[in-house]
Amino acid sequence: MTAAWSHDPELKVQHLTMRFGGLTAIGDLSFDAGRKQITALIGPNGAGKTTVFNCITGFYKPTEGLIVHRHPGGQEFLLERMDDFRITRHSKVARTFQNIRLFGGMTVLENLMVAQHNVLMAASNWTVGGLFGSPRYRHKEAEAIERCKHWLNKTGLIDRADDPAADLPYGAQRRLEIARAMCTEPRLLCLDEPAAGLNPRESDELNKLLLSIRDEENVAILLIEHDMSVVMGISDHIVVLDYGRKISDGTPAEIKADPAVIRAYLGVDDEQEAPAAVQADIAKSIAEPPPPPLTIAKNARKPVIAKKRPEPVKHKGGRK
Repeated sequence: MTAAWSHDPELKVQHLTMRFGGLTAIGDLSFDAGRKQITALIGPNGAGKTTVFNCITGFYKPTEGLIVHRHPGGQEFLLERMDDFRITRHSKVARTFQNIRLFGGMTVLENLMVAQHNVLMAASNWTVGGLFGSPRYRHKEAEAIERCKHWLNKTGLIDRADDPAADLPYGAQRRLEIARAMCTEPRLLCLDEPAAGLNPRESDELNKLLLSIRDEENVAILLIEHDMSVVMGISDHIVVLDYGRKISDGTPAEIKADPAVIRAYLGVDDEQEAPAAVQADIAKSIAEPPPPPLTIAKNARKPVIAKKRPEPVKHKGGRK
């Protein structure tokens, strides 16, 4: 029986291999990302997840393999052959990064307007129409502003539209990055650890936002995430990587019960079998990870210990 995500996939990755000299970061990876579904790429650190994203979005040219983005009308784009800016403009693929990359000195609204630069420049006939305020440019500019308002409302940032992006709290900056990506009107949205650094309340808000993007905007989402409460809560399909190779592929329920996934997270050899009780604990931790440990801030002040002042040295001959 064909899996739901393979029946009419938005993205097909076939035999993807990425080598850096003698190091194989991705080895013969194949998976499908379903249309209007959330597909999560998970795995231990160094498993090659971000390298997959870099190949899909054109930052890397894969050593081998095919990456096919299929639009509903039947049009197909071979992403491994396209420049990164053409992937965004023509194939309609957008992404965010592990580290926030906003224009901190620009306002929240301006960050969203920048995402629509290509449309506005084309409407202005490459600045001439913008300088003289041509009717076509004014029309496209009004549409762009309305699109910005839509995503500011959807992400709860409408009241901060005129504030510098750098002044937003961390969680709000994460949402702004997603809003900026959505202003490019993508068909495939690639999110690299969007929940990193979020507290439980912010993670729950992120879950609701991503589900609304999937259901209301009809966008396929490809997600890299270490927060298993996010992954298991919203994913339709999960692909598990380890050392650049796929070790499991299925629904959240199937992934939680897969011994290969438990071994990868537990860190035992393939020949070894973890005790049943330990497997149950690991499966539970994948579904419901424990809260992060308390840490002491790097700039926390250390207690000052008073030192006894040394007594002055007396010289028999007096002071010289």
